[in-house]
Amino acid sequence: MDNPTIAISILWAFIFAYAILGSVDFGAGFWALIYDRNSGDTRAAQIANRYLSPSWEVTNVFLVLIAVALVGFFPRAAFWFGTVLIVPVSLVLILLTVRSSFMVYSYSTKRYSRLLRWISGLTGVLIPGLLLSVLPVSLGGFVEVDPGQQPYLLFGKLLSSPTEYAHLAFGIASELFLAALFLSDYAHEADDISTYRVYRKSAKVLGPLTLVTAVLATYTMAPEAEWIVEGIQAHWPWFLASIVSFGIGYSALWWPKKAGAPGRPRIAITFVIGQYFLASIGYGMAHLPYLLYPHLTIDQAVTNPSIFRALLISYSLGVAVLAPGFYLFWRLFLKDKKYIGKGPDAEGSVK
Repeated sequence: MDNPTIAISILWAFIFAYAILGSVDFGAGFWALIYDRNSGDTRAAQIANRYLSPSWEVTNVFLVLIAVALVGFFPRAAFWFGTVLIVPVSLVLILLTVRSSFMVYSYSTKRYSRLLRWISGLTGVLIPGLLLSVLPVSLGGFVEVDPGQQPYLLFGKLLSSPTEYAHLAFGIASELFLAALFLSDYAHEADDISTYRVYRKSAKVLGPLTLVTAVLATYTMAPEAEWIVEGIQAHWPWFLASIVSFGIGYSALWWPKKAGAPGRPRIAITFVIGQYFLASIGYGMAHLPYLLYPHLTIDQAVTNPSIFRALLISYSLGVAVLAPGFYLFWRLFLKDKKYIGKGPDAEGSVK
């Protein structure tokens, strides 16, 4: 592969990891708000907060990796996206700052625990929606270039476009679906069958809704982005494989077992993540070579070869250092039954 392809593949890997981890993280905040103590589903809220306690810091690591990779590998693209997306990205950063601040202070005192649940729940819905709603900007029709070669966003046109709201709906539905699936597996790992049934029920409802919003997001791209629709149709095997993976994962929620509640949540979440993985590959191939259609391609935006090689070595070393830490995190907080089943309660667990 050439340098631009390697660089965009690394950036895509970070974005995909953040999309999955962020969806579960933000969605867990929303479910913790929904299944608050006042709702009667106390254990469901505790499970969600117990996952949030250590995970939000790890999720933010990938956000930093994305920003550094974009600026390092594609400095010109960083300028273009930073210019045209200044408003939505600023809103996301403000919401992230507010959410993270309450995460930290709620650990120090229980005074902010209820406010934290509201902040975490509301920002958990708004942040993924805002992040995914900017995706239509890269598809064309919403960015103009003035005589001084400065790009600017047609914000009014974007807000009046159906594809913007279709992507917003897809982002929220995907986030809540992935979080419900993961938390059902998390509760199942803790042998908390009643909480498992609560999240399994939510995942059963949200699964088809996610698929419908994905189709709407695709076919509302025209007429501004007819080119990407044609690209998606040209790479249909990836999306067919994605639908098959979704079918296996979703059906696993009903697979019988010898004992306990029906469903295989570990298989379900694995195949659903596989669904997003396959669909994102097909979408990325359809999107290439453009980063911002029709103004910017990966070949135009990639950094020079010397900096590329230095960044590649740096990221290789960084991943080698971080990988054992991520594995240890998984063993301590996602597999340890003592932590999952007997950890602190909902008010004391988020930090």
